Amino acid sequence: MKLRRRSLLHLTAGAAAAAAVAGLPHSARAQAWPARAVHFVVGFPAGGGADATTRILAARLSELWGQQVVVENRGGAGGNLAHEMVAHASPEGYTMLMGTNSVPVNPFLFSGLTFDPLTDFAPVSLIGTYPNLMVVPVDSPAKTLQDFIARARREKVTYASPGVGSSPHLAAELFKHMAKIDITHVPYRGVAAGAMNDLLAGRLDAMFNTTGSLLQSVRAGQVRALAISSARRAQNAPDIPTFAESGVPGYAVQSWYGVFVPARTPPEIVNKMQADVAAALADPAVQARFEPLGVTVASSTPQELAARMKAEAELWGPIIKAANIRGE
Repeated sequence: MKLRRRSLLHLTAGAAAAAAVAGLPHSARAQAWPARAVHFVVGFPAGGGADATTRILAARLSELWGQQVVVENRGGAGGNLAHEMVAHASPEGYTMLMGTNSVPVNPFLFSGLTFDPLTDFAPVSLIGTYPNLMVVPVDSPAKTLQDFIARARREKVTYASPGVGSSPHLAAELFKHMAKIDITHVPYRGVAAGAMNDLLAGRLDAMFNTTGSLLQSVRAGQVRALAISSARRAQNAPDIPTFAESGVPGYAVQSWYGVFVPARTPPEIVNKMQADVAAALADPAVQARFEPLGVTVASSTPQELAARMKAEAELWGPIIKAANIRGE
């Protein structure tokens, strides 16, 4: 009974504080926010690149705001479980989404979504960009990307990704299209520890995944990287060639992380959140923690993130349609 009463008092106090903040003028409301914990939702399981990125940023924002930023993993359905939760959350600034390319791309993959990413989310800021890696087992006969392409033209080969419609999957589909080869997709769920085990055991021929998920395995000598998807070699992995210089001219794909909140979140709160995210990303200590993940820090205005979403939809919509990709 005491515990129930204590919880009731806590909820009543929280509701009273929220009501008091809501009654303030706009400028004062932004200064008073956040008055309680903020939930930062990520649509992927714990342990992967998206989760690590979310937790680094959440820790710094907790310090800046003097309120706990709680990371909540809602993996599944290509990120849609997290997207749906945030899209339908109360627009008070207390529910944030760690979004990826999947935010603008998922409408092409999934039918029957209960939200529209273009109207149900308010973009806040880009967090950073990162490339994907293509890796093979260290004992693979493919020493270069051209070796792999030649093998794919002779025989059936397979590759793993962290899920249908994920950015690594789409990067692989673009590679298939531009290299004019056919390789069989074997999707895994989330971080795909099982995929790495199957790759090391020789049950898979290759894997596409983020630098945050694969770079440490490459550095440890567990797998060999054939190519990186960015237009230029990465500063933290200068020995890995790009797809373009490895025989697929014009190939360049950058994935990204960004912060979104529910539409109709007060603009003054969105602006404060954007400014504080930019301040957090400017911290050298935060940048140093992003470096092993292969993430290049890059904040943005809400308008710039909205433009990036539009460009992603225009790029991937035709690829998804041509490859007849359907989300799971």
